[in-house]
Amino acid sequence: MPSGERHGLVVTETPFHPLDHTWPDQPADRGAIGGLPVLDCVTGARSADGEIFLGTDIPVRRGADGWDWLVVHVTGSPLPVGAEVELEVDAPYRAALSAGHTACHLAALALNAALAGRWRKQVTLDGLGHPDFDQSAITSSRITPNASLDEYRLGKSLRKKGFAAEGLDVAEVAREVDERLKTWVTGGAPVRLDVPGPELTARRTWHCALPDAEVSIPCGGTHVRDAAELGQVTVELTLADQALTMRTTVTR
Repeated sequence: MPSGERHGLVVTETPFHPLDHTWPDQPADRGAIGGLPVLDCVTGARSADGEIFLGTDIPVRRGADGWDWLVVHVTGSPLPVGAEVELEVDAPYRAALSAGHTACHLAALALNAALAGRWRKQVTLDGLGHPDFDQSAITSSRITPNASLDEYRLGKSLRKKGFAAEGLDVAEVAREVDERLKTWVTGGAPVRLDVPGPELTARRTWHCALPDAEVSIPCGGTHVRDAAELGQVTVELTLADQALTMRTTVTR
């Protein structure tokens, strides 16, 4: 086999979570397929002509008519077409990513609440009735084991929407976010995913029954079953060059 050669394997059903190229926040699962290490797991799309594209090379929107959407397991060696294989996901790694992703959503909701008084205009509200700063300002989100990193832009467009960033005390905001997270985590809050169908393009929704209300966020990632599983969630906020960065950490 030539050095660096890789193979993309597709199966009838898979427990693997692939990297979503349209919003690559949660990394792909690790594990094995037919005894082979899965080096990567990506979204694929097959045209009506049978041509397969991977990740950012996919030329159409997700769910486009006439296309089949696939989970492609990347390995260093091939397997025979039609073979029956056992797929095994790295459970501890998946659990750590799930914790990081659930904490990411909770931290975003807590941040919305902490910044609610800084809005001068009416904007879209989150599931708890606070102005949705997270969705209004986010530019990127990355999930890592037991952590996440979210970046928000506080530039001209956000100011036009009515957000006042002047005099923002990130240490005070972080303390308020941490207090709210502690209440939610220690009190417990059941988490569930609404999955309307088995297809890869099905629109999945994250639900969490917080004390004040059940909140819902569109999300295709993996999560814990209850906020209490997180143990402790804290955030660190930094502000630089009209950008707010929030690092969320889970300690279990």
